[in-house]
Amino acid sequence: MSEDDNNMEEYPTEIHDYLAAFEKSLGSVDDMLKTMMSVSRSELLQKLDPLEQAKLDLMSVYTLNSMFWVYLATQGINPKEHPVKQELERIRTYMNKVKEITDKKKASKLDKGAASRFVKNALWEPNAENEQTSKTPAKGKKRQ
Repeated sequence: MSEDDNNMEEYPTEIHDYLAAFEKSLGSVDDMLKTMMSVSRSELLQKLDPLEQAKLDLMSVYTLNSMFWVYLATQGINPKEHPVKQELERIRTYMNKVKEITDKKKASKLDKGAASRFVKNALWEPNAENEQTSKTPAKGKKRQ
């Protein structure tokens, strides 16, 4: 038997898929970190507007704290009872605030000129031709 066969017998086969996905995710995180570390922070921040800078900072700190959460779990420490939980909640609060700001920017704004033209054109305005055809003789004319 090969060494891989021995390792497969030590844990259930269902776990193998989860471990493979976890390893792939770690590889993705590693690639992303290498990409982020290849550019200096000041150079990166110069290219971004303040809102994008805030998003980058929040994403970075959330990722770091999430990785610490995973580390605590692997060390047998319950992360739900650790201060990292409050930190993650605090970061999520700020992420929601940034999302609200982004949503407000995306929200459609009223073009008053266009709206008034739309309403003006949508309303029926009688013209001289319509006035003549729409007039009806008065009912009950008095006979002389």
